[in-house]
Amino acid sequence: MYLADSRSTKAAVAPDTRPGRRPAAVPGTVLALGAVSLITDVSSEMVTAVLPLYVVAGLGLSPLGFGLLDGINNGVGALVRLAGGHLADRGGRRHKVVAGLGYGLSALCKPLLLLAHTLPVLSGVLAVDRTGKGLRTAPRDAMISLATRPEHRGRAFGVHRAMDTTGALLGPLVAFAVLRATVDGYDAVFAVSGCVAVLGVLVLVLFVPRRIEPAGAVQLPEPDRPALRDSLGLLRRPELRRLTVCAALLGLTTVSDSFLYLLLQREGDLRADLFPLLPLGTAAFFLLLAVPLGALADRVSRRRLFLAGHGVLLLGYGLVLSPWHGIPAVVAVLVLHGTFYAATDGVLAAATAGAVPAQHQGAGQALVGTGQAMARFTCSLAFGAAWSLWDGRTALAVTAAALAVSALAASFVLRPADEASPAEVSA
Repeated sequence: MYLADSRSTKAAVAPDTRPGRRPAAVPGTVLALGAVSLITDVSSEMVTAVLPLYVVAGLGLSPLGFGLLDGINNGVGALVRLAGGHLADRGGRRHKVVAGLGYGLSALCKPLLLLAHTLPVLSGVLAVDRTGKGLRTAPRDAMISLATRPEHRGRAFGVHRAMDTTGALLGPLVAFAVLRATVDGYDAVFAVSGCVAVLGVLVLVLFVPRRIEPAGAVQLPEPDRPALRDSLGLLRRPELRRLTVCAALLGLTTVSDSFLYLLLQREGDLRADLFPLLPLGTAAFFLLLAVPLGALADRVSRRRLFLAGHGVLLLGYGLVLSPWHGIPAVVAVLVLHGTFYAATDGVLAAATAGAVPAQHQGAGQALVGTGQAMARFTCSLAFGAAWSLWDGRTALAVTAAALAVSALAASFVLRPADEASPAEVSA
């Protein structure tokens, strides 16, 4: 890592062209962004780890009420993600400013959770927090794409997601420790989370360059500032349109982590104080597999690996619904859940990066991410309503059947653009 000086940004991000030197597969900018995500995820996952029990057991909300909150987590961020990507591109590839606004907004919201004791107030705070996440996600992924040579994007996104997941692994542990060590545990978790979020913003300001030129390419002239219709017009590109459709289609049948953990806690008869540890299984295997699966995606097919990841998720749903119960079954589901994320999260971002030109990386990432997030927002609302109307197992069985159909349909949609080699990265 290095301090980002605006006067020496070009030198900081330019590839090393000295004789006998090969450019790094994972540039320093990616590592710096990974550190920001690691710290920020410690903060976010502290809250995420306790939020389901806080609203269901502490505030007495129904599964439908929690479905609304969980939908806000996905939906609000989706609504502003496209705006974040567009603003970053319109600023002349100054993605750091927009990302910094997003990280800062989320950091400001963590202490406000101390005042949120009713559904309307809690919904409002979470909406603002997710607005920050929506603003920062596309510019961050655009910076990773621009800083990395095309043939190494899968690995770079894998490294970033591994660092991000390290934060997701540490967050529940910190929340668990705070809950065990304090009397008013939830308030203490929210307070510590706010302090950690501020640290993440400081790392972004100090260590991420203000401006990033595309790696492995001739330096581009100052781009025209694209209009919003230009960003939306990216969907005319067949590869991007297919990725967006499939991400949305599969997102409609992806049960949120919180609902899955609630089901596992009930099926496994876990104590309430052990609930914050459930995300650790997912995070641990995401961390272990993100880099190797990202590198595999660079060598084979990013789209096929994305589809295979959803097949793994379907196996996880099947285990939850099977007669096999207890701790071993819970662990097996968490292994499959972590593998699903390792095969889809960074891999989808790398595939998207290869489908759009450098000057539209922010908008391209935002379009695919918005489609996926809006679909997951819809799934959260529908799953919460189905749980309230029927029960959790029946709702999951219906979702699993829908996922199988969606995966089959997505395989046909992606087939015309499927790549036998990383040819897509030439965009």
